[in-house]
Amino acid sequence: MAFDRIVLLGGARTPFGDFGKSLRDVPLAVAGAHAARASLDRSRIDPQVVDHLVFGLVAVVDHDGPFISRKVALESGLGIDSAALTVTRACGSGTQAIVSAAEQIVTGHSRIAVAAGGESFSRVPYSSASVRRGAQRGPTVLEDGLDFVYRCPFTKALMGETAETLTGQFGYSRADMDDWAFMSQMRARAARESGFLARQIAPIVVPDGRGGSRLFEHDEFPRPATTREKLASLAPAFKAGGSVTAGNSSGVTDGAAALIVADRDALSADIRPEAALVDYAVAGVPPEIMGAGPVPAIQKLLGQNALSIADIDYFEINEAFAVVNLHAEARLGISRAKTNLYGGGISIGHPPGATGIRMTITAMHHLAQTAGRYGVISMCLGSGMGMAVLVENLLR
Repeated sequence: MAFDRIVLLGGARTPFGDFGKSLRDVPLAVAGAHAARASLDRSRIDPQVVDHLVFGLVAVVDHDGPFISRKVALESGLGIDSAALTVTRACGSGTQAIVSAAEQIVTGHSRIAVAAGGESFSRVPYSSASVRRGAQRGPTVLEDGLDFVYRCPFTKALMGETAETLTGQFGYSRADMDDWAFMSQMRARAARESGFLARQIAPIVVPDGRGGSRLFEHDEFPRPATTREKLASLAPAFKAGGSVTAGNSSGVTDGAAALIVADRDALSADIRPEAALVDYAVAGVPPEIMGAGPVPAIQKLLGQNALSIADIDYFEINEAFAVVNLHAEARLGISRAKTNLYGGGISIGHPPGATGIRMTITAMHHLAQTAGRYGVISMCLGSGMGMAVLVENLLR
């Protein structure tokens, strides 16, 4: 399926909120519509000419949950006759929203679409399966909905435990993981100080906890004051004597992001697209080492397009765990000098429905700023897959 006319523009996102903090009382549809409206404003596209909205997520929350894409579409100003689609592909759900929007266009079912996505992990409910049919006696157990997100569907191991398995199989060290985590935090700090992150963030009004409201403007998960010593002092989070800690793992965060996906010929002459969506690939790996996923996905993507690692000017590889990035670096020979230069999941946070869109916006902005040509966005997917997307800068 050729994406030769698919272009991207107008990326925007909310700040990412730390778990249980600034976005905890903001429904996901509200955050999603905010990001979508900001994307439409930045692209100068009339919402009424947009015919499709695709929304990616992994955790259904609130009453809007099953209908989230349609709710976000109408709340962001799309016409009543527009279509909406909700997609999920684990940690690549935001990326899948972009791909699915493009596929709607390529197959003739859309001309201009919004790809959006997000998570409200702070609002994920607890549930009880036994209450539906009536508990007969004894205590009723409540299950944490987030546990459904963070456990492998095959082994029931936590995703962090699969990161430990990957670490053990390939011999990555705790010190190297902490070094990556420290680098991520420092790069996120520099990106905030330079204004790079602010250019992709659309501040949002949130409750202040005292009956009023305030403007939420910056990601609140980053730890800019952290040190290597602090990271080294953290206890293993998933395995006694292990190497994966809270410090070298991605943050549990809330947030939403959006991007315009369009047929180049559908845009008016005064609207300049920022990037072309060239291609994507998905590849499977053993679920117990799901963090290995970016390696075969990137290899497959580059093979489909007769490109090499050296042809790619910039990589965004999701920091689900530092070991994911160490593995991609070691197996593919990717330089840190052109990977995740503005922080990543470890520092900024990782709401899966928004992460792939955030990374794509970051890659687009970097390529525009540096006049690079190609960017690759990739991530591992819980259940044992990897996904990768290739974009080309149109602002060179």
